[in-house]
Amino acid sequence: METLMRFISVSCAETVMDTRTATAELGWTAYPGSGVSEDRYKWEEVSGYDENLNTIRTYQVCNVFEPSQNNWLLTTFIDRRGAQRIYVEMRFTVRDCSSIPNVPGSCKETFNLYYYETDSVIATKGTAFWMEAPYLKVDTIAADESFSQVDFGGRLMKVNTEVRSFGPLSQNGFYLAFQDYGACMSLLSVRVFYKKCPSVVQNFAIFPETMTGAESTSLVIARGVCIPNSEEVDVPIKLYCNGDGEWMVPIGRCTCKAGFEPDNGNVCRACPPGTFKASQGEGLCLQCPPNSRSTSEAATICVCRNGYYRADGDLPDMPCTSVPSGPRNVISIVNETSVILEWHPPRETGGRDDVLYNIVCKKCRADRQTHCSHCDDNVEFVPRQVGLTETRVFISNLMAHTLYTFEIQAVNGVSNKSPYPAQHVSIDITTNQAAPSIIPIMHQVSSTMKSFTLSWPQPEQPNGIILDYELRFYEKDLSEVNSTVMKSQTNTARVDGLKPGTVYVVQVRARTVAGFGKYSSKMCFQTLTDEDYKSELREQLPLIAGSAAAGVVFIVSLVAISIVCSRKRAYSKEAVYSDKLQHYSTGSPGMKIYIDPFTYEDPNEAVHEFAKEIDVSTVKIEEVIGAGEFGEVYKGRLKLPGKREIYVAIKTLKAGYSEKQRRDFLSEASIMGQFDHPNIIRLEGVVTKSRPVMIVTEFMENGALDSFLRQNDGQFTVIQLVGMMRGIAAGMKYLSEMNYVHRDLAARNILVNSNLVCKVSDFGLSRYLQDDTSDPTYTSSLGGKIPVRWTSPEAIAYRKFTSASDVWSYGIVMWEVMSFGERPYWDMSNQDVINAIEQDYRLPPPMDCPATLHQLMLDCWQKDRNARPRFNDIVNTLDKLIRNPTSLKAFMDLPSQPLLDRSIPDFNAFSSVEEWLGAIKMTQYRDNFLNSGFTSLQLVAQMTSEDLLRIGVTLAGHQKKILNNVQSMQLQMSQSVEPQKHL
Repeated sequence: METLMRFISVSCAETVMDTRTATAELGWTAYPGSGVSEDRYKWEEVSGYDENLNTIRTYQVCNVFEPSQNNWLLTTFIDRRGAQRIYVEMRFTVRDCSSIPNVPGSCKETFNLYYYETDSVIATKGTAFWMEAPYLKVDTIAADESFSQVDFGGRLMKVNTEVRSFGPLSQNGFYLAFQDYGACMSLLSVRVFYKKCPSVVQNFAIFPETMTGAESTSLVIARGVCIPNSEEVDVPIKLYCNGDGEWMVPIGRCTCKAGFEPDNGNVCRACPPGTFKASQGEGLCLQCPPNSRSTSEAATICVCRNGYYRADGDLPDMPCTSVPSGPRNVISIVNETSVILEWHPPRETGGRDDVLYNIVCKKCRADRQTHCSHCDDNVEFVPRQVGLTETRVFISNLMAHTLYTFEIQAVNGVSNKSPYPAQHVSIDITTNQAAPSIIPIMHQVSSTMKSFTLSWPQPEQPNGIILDYELRFYEKDLSEVNSTVMKSQTNTARVDGLKPGTVYVVQVRARTVAGFGKYSSKMCFQTLTDEDYKSELREQLPLIAGSAAAGVVFIVSLVAISIVCSRKRAYSKEAVYSDKLQHYSTGSPGMKIYIDPFTYEDPNEAVHEFAKEIDVSTVKIEEVIGAGEFGEVYKGRLKLPGKREIYVAIKTLKAGYSEKQRRDFLSEASIMGQFDHPNIIRLEGVVTKSRPVMIVTEFMENGALDSFLRQNDGQFTVIQLVGMMRGIAAGMKYLSEMNYVHRDLAARNILVNSNLVCKVSDFGLSRYLQDDTSDPTYTSSLGGKIPVRWTSPEAIAYRKFTSASDVWSYGIVMWEVMSFGERPYWDMSNQDVINAIEQDYRLPPPMDCPATLHQLMLDCWQKDRNARPRFNDIVNTLDKLIRNPTSLKAFMDLPSQPLLDRSIPDFNAFSSVEEWLGAIKMTQYRDNFLNSGFTSLQLVAQMTSEDLLRIGVTLAGHQKKILNNVQSMQLQMSQSVEPQKHL
């Protein structure tokens, strides 16, 4: 089967000399100059006729009766015109030696063809050219047919035609020489030419005229240029010119640009008005879709007619559409302070099937038209307020006895393109009488051994005049059926007759003429024990010395020891108060203390307290950079009034979220907003008053630390790595001093900016402790979601998360940094990791890890949490190492603790070089090894650093890693030793 396909058979030849066109003497040089007869040349130029009786100039020779003939005929200088291979076409006649009577045995019927290559004209009749010139023989030319008959009209000629070629040629020109050594012949004509591939248009590309190569089998590459109004599709665009002057083997192609269509395979014609072509390719122009037009040639899209539009996602071949008409036949059902609205779809959808509905809610006074304002933020819409797909919505949390106007808008994919407001229908509704809303929180004002005094705010929506309040309370250890009810005319009540040192569950609700509202969430309050009461008196006695201090006693007594009882955790008696106590603790002078946002009954309260609300108009989203659990993460810009524009990262809450998802999403902002440290990710603010809900933070150019290290494996010095670890430790020191426990400290949760500053981020582990997740990093085998590889033994076994457990995690982060993003414990399962840690196994030092750093890791991994260093100690240790870099040059012997060393694999476990490279995470060099001859592990074991450089492993870190494993392979080959205890 042929491997080269010819697709163009056209070829052409360029003639450089043709004696048939000569009208005067040719002037060639003959040798010898004279024969036996005086002034007679052995080769003689004569005029004659060809087979068509055309007058031609010929050379003939016929000295067959003289022995040892050596007659030469030399052409004039022939310019090769850049050709590398020359073809010679010779037309001649030869007389049959047997037809000549008494001919000697030296008669021949052949002659020889020679050539001589030179840069200049050198052959003249006065030179001894025949003896000096280094002729190169082309071939011996034999006649296919010879003539023998003679009649009175002349010889009956039988003309032979032979073509020969020679090359390669490199000088300016050449001579041809014909040698006769005993033939009776006539050289009728000589044509000298070369072959070339003609200029051609193929695959919408123009290829220039191209000379053939030096050999008959040569292929000369010709580069193509796209014809006008076309563009490259595959590059490079080329054809091959073979030795016969034929084009072969097309590679690459061009196609017509958008707005142009192919015509006859070699022209790109502009699309006429009324048609378009949206993209480059082989397709033809299409008629404009409905409601669109093109008025000029070469249109790439048809413009929509007035009143019609295309959505951003509509393709150019889709029709233009219009906005829908308004919804129809709205009906409403009012139930106290809730409303159900239903309606019929628009009569006209604008030609689209993506109609959605938005609800605009306005609260009006009695005169309505002049005093309307947008509804409060707490009004709820189910399933949502914007982007409804169904023709029904449930609206709640309205105010009682209030006039509302609801505007139902119908929108579709092109509504935002129209200059006119969305078509809508409005309905006025007055809500009924309703009970008061729920009371959000209660506070403990004071407590004694047998009583406590509580206060609470008025409901956000009283829905009338509050007549009184009702409290319901019972001992926490007893059932709700044992509850006691009491009334209060104000929002403060003293509950008496209680047991000392006992926790009580309390709820409160308000009453209007419409009845009672719902009870508040359950909250716990405790009476004092006898010891607590005496201690409190001792602390307060100095304050009572002056009357001015009496007010301070009352303020101090406002410290409420309360917590929402509905939290689903198993608390000890001490733990009941731990979270809420953080809310009121003052800590050291001038030191802020972290406040858990989950202790707030209303999550919005925590968000508003700790996070700044940002106007959505100041945020510009530019591109998606990732996806979070709740929605996409974007890169964007923030321009606050009076400040310069900065790049930011924007986390968004995806549409269709539940209230719990919104609370969990914003809880991270409530946490982050409390921190202010150069090594903690900075919160810029939140967007909660528009959609989508956003958390806006500073932008970290280099992303997560683990992936950043993997991408730059071996590119940082030990000092640079220690600097990164120092920054992380400084951030964790700040968090620990604020009494904040991170719980999920890992390199994936450290972000790196363009200056290599590392900042702690991701303060949302609480969601893993409550929700299900498919993330394999977190395990639920022990109840709740825990990142096992980074978590201390006590946190895994007993859920005891402290700053000491964060120190353990920090040791794992150090190991990740020094191993350039290696996965801790490699491919071990989570259960294997837990078992190994229980048996006192620890991770080995990464390659080239200084002894002092690995020892600090081992200190962080002490089983006794009290024996681990504090973050303040870690920062001081790293500072000393940075100031004394020589301490980072020593490498340590194996410590007494067993090490989990998976970084040096057993080469006997691998059957190929490819498997071995995969085990040491160096698969990117597979082809380098195999193509350079290192195809077996035995050959790899003999490699040197020079070998690595030669095959293209140039990164110093990668060289060290491979050589370290090669040395281990050599050791395993040379020794048969019982393996050490390892996993």
